[in-house]
Amino acid sequence: MNTKQLIALSAAAFAMLGAAGAVHAETYEGVHSIASQASRADVRTEAVAAAHSDNPYAEGANAGSASTIVSSTSRAAVRAEAVAAAHSDNPYAEGASSGVAPLVASTIDRATVRAAARAAARGDALPL
Repeated sequence: MNTKQLIALSAAAFAMLGAAGAVHAETYEGVHSIASQASRADVRTEAVAAAHSDNPYAEGANAGSASTIVSSTSRAAVRAEAVAAAHSDNPYAEGASSGVAPLVASTIDRATVRAAARAAARGDALPL
């Protein structure tokens, strides 16, 4: 099959697709008249009610005030917990703000540690 035959074949295929598309095209029926069952007064009443009600689709600042959360804990109990937490150690502290380091009990006496430090300062090998 040469190039001319291929071009002719593809042109025929596009023409058939165009003809098939024309068969399924919509027809214009003009402007339809509006047939409503509600009277103007009913529609106006519903519009006024909708304009004065909350927007169910509002987000963020347009949503209005947040609803009040009702708690079963008393104000005094919450305050007592807050005071106790403020006076306790900070479990998330790091470094200088973590407070005083705890004392660690050692089984090695002070003279042995001092002798090892002097030996290390002189460059002597430490016993392992």
